[in-house]
Amino acid sequence: MDFFFDTSAIVKRHVHEAGSAWVRSLTRPDAGHELYIARVTAVEVFAAITRRQRGGHLSPGQGRAFIGHFRRHLTQRYNVLELTPALFTEAMSVARKHGLRAYDAVQLTAALELNRLNRADGYGPVTLVSADRELNTAAMAEGLTIDDPNSHP
Repeated sequence: MDFFFDTSAIVKRHVHEAGSAWVRSLTRPDAGHELYIARVTAVEVFAAITRRQRGGHLSPGQGRAFIGHFRRHLTQRYNVLELTPALFTEAMSVARKHGLRAYDAVQLTAALELNRLNRADGYGPVTLVSADRELNTAAMAEGLTIDDPNSHP
């Protein structure tokens, strides 16, 4: 199966939260899934881990370890979707249509584009993995299959 992970789901892969075990099971190499993220997810993951560290929820050592782990996955496990001017133009429309935050609109537009390409090439649908309720609601309205890690405690 093909999965597109937004930042809320990828962070669960690296930081222990509700749904972390389920996300880890999907992202194991032997699970045999294709894993996709948008290029902006890397920045968002670094920011999320750094904010947790600065807020005292992670030690400096934990923060460094999580960042290192994510960097390895970024080069070895995730297919990174580059963001094009056309994608940003579409994301503006998606943001307006669904009232999404900026990067949520970018995440949704990237997932929709990947799904469209998969379908055009005769592959199955892409599942958006996200713990963001607003993003999930918009994705379902756009016809995407979603799975919320929080429903897998």
